[in-house]
Amino acid sequence: MLATPGPLPSAAVEDRWAFEVKQDGQRAMVYLPGDGTVVLRARSGTDITAAYPELLPLAHALGTRSAVLDGEIVALDDQGRSDFERLQQRMGPAGSPARAARMADRVPAHLMLFDLVHLDGRLLTGLPYAERRVLLEGLGLAGSTWSAPSAITGHGAEAWEMAREAGLEGLIAKRLTSRYEPGARSKSWVKIKIHRLADVVIGGWVPGRGQLTGLPGAVLVGERHTGLLDYAGSVGTGWSQAERIRLAALLQTAAIDTCPFAQVPPVVGARWVLPQLVGEVRYTSRTRAGRLRHPSVTPPGTGYAPTSPTPDDLT
Repeated sequence: MLATPGPLPSAAVEDRWAFEVKQDGQRAMVYLPGDGTVVLRARSGTDITAAYPELLPLAHALGTRSAVLDGEIVALDDQGRSDFERLQQRMGPAGSPARAARMADRVPAHLMLFDLVHLDGRLLTGLPYAERRVLLEGLGLAGSTWSAPSAITGHGAEAWEMAREAGLEGLIAKRLTSRYEPGARSKSWVKIKIHRLADVVIGGWVPGRGQLTGLPGAVLVGERHTGLLDYAGSVGTGWSQAERIRLAALLQTAAIDTCPFAQVPPVVGARWVLPQLVGEVRYTSRTRAGRLRHPSVTPPGTGYAPTSPTPDDLT
């Protein structure tokens, strides 16, 4: 069951919703047949059990009871927050058991369990979320590499503010009466991302394709540090067609032959511009190299300022 992006439920109805921390990792269904084995499957259905040997002891967590659970495999940073960039080192083919064990020592994974869809031979998808949650918490699933983090009923604004202050990615709001809908992107689960803002300078762009042929598909942006323009990523979403046309004219006027970034970005087909167009973008988090994750134009935009030293909205 997948969440639909959306806003925080209003205070008038928030007591009908539970709020969980949005984890940034690899989604996994966990199969515990009760015979001392465990199978982990990704959203695609691929068996990923061998990639996470530190989760194998979960096979004995419920004894002979059988269960199917839903969760997210994460790698935690030094502040206990899920860090997708760290987890990427663990994703993909596990290779040999020895290699998987070495990777588990280097980048330990943790399984966050948040739903229970089958227990002791009984299918639970027809039960409301609130009842499934009670059953999940009653299993006492707390190990060194797995846990069932708590959910908060109501108090959505407070939960969002706590998540923002903690530097988390966001929240998942789940309607208390909702059933579990396998394979569906449901409005009963709402994904509320926390966005941060950054002032950036445009140093280049890449042409669009298809309906965007002849227009910029994305701009390459950077941030100034000690006099240098460090590449921060590409921004390709948030503009209307009319805004892209206006942007194209500005970029053509500012065209240059040499890359203005301190290091040339690994972007095929990049075209360079004078680093004078400035603006503001929103993003969810940063990589270790300082790149913006999921950047987009901050809505609503008001246009570029080709020579202004003060950032305007990047539109």
